[in-house]
This record gives sequence, structure tokens and C-alpha cells, in this order.
Amino acid sequence: MFSTKDRIPFLSDKETREKVWNHIKEYSFQNGIFVDFINGYSEHCHCLISLGLVQTMSKIMNLLKGESSHWINKSNLCNSRFEWQNDYFAVSVSESIVERVREYIKNQEAHHHRKTFKEEYDEFIRLYCFNKSG
Repeated sequence: MFSTKDRIPFLSDKETREKVWNHIKEYSFQNGIFVDFINGYSEHCHCLISLGLVQTMSKIMNLLKGESSHWINKSNLCNSRFEWQNDYFAVSVSESIVERVREYIKNQEAHHHRKTFKEEYDEFIRLYCFNKSG
């Protein structure tokens, strides 16, 4: 999961989000990155990714975020310069819950009508005992 720079809701329009998710999925396929499922909301993106043997999450995130932000700006999808936040949040998931994760990612729009991205982020930090500063 990664967010827009300063959590600015650059992707508030559903049509724009769909273009971005489709582009990321197509770019990933062309570059040997298996994005199983992708979706998000106005200021963030969730990807369910299966890493290949020589792939690292850091490298994948750099590629996906860098190329997609370049494409978004080149395509003039936003009124101002688009950027993703520098960091990202990643956890591994067991094969036994992959379908549940897909459903969670699929239902982002409805989910974020009930809970803001910040509330969800803070909950993940508490749930997985991560330190926000590092």
C-alpha cells in the first residue's frame, strides 16, 4: 500500500483511479511483475503482489511508483504535479487469506466511506506494532 504525496486526494475521480490502476497492472505485466489485484481510493493504492525469485519489494515499489507517477503527469490526469509518497507499507499474507485480501482491496471505495485512510493507517501501525518513524 502506498499513498499520494502528503495524502493529497489526487485520485478522487473514480475514472482517473481506474485508468491509473489499469496502467499499473499493464506496466507490471509487461515487466514481469505479478500484480494479482489492485485498487485504492483518492489518496492511496493497494496492490496484492506475488514476488518473483529475484524481485524485492523495494525494487518493485520503486518501479511501480516511479513509472506510474511519470505516466500520470505525462497523461495530464491531475490538475497539478502528481507524486506518490516516498514510503510504502507492505506485509506478507498467507495463501489461506489471499481471497480475503482481494475482497478487502476490491471494496476500497465502500470501506473508506466508513473509515478514513489516516484512521486505517494508524490502525495498521498499531495492529502490526510498527514504529511510524522507522
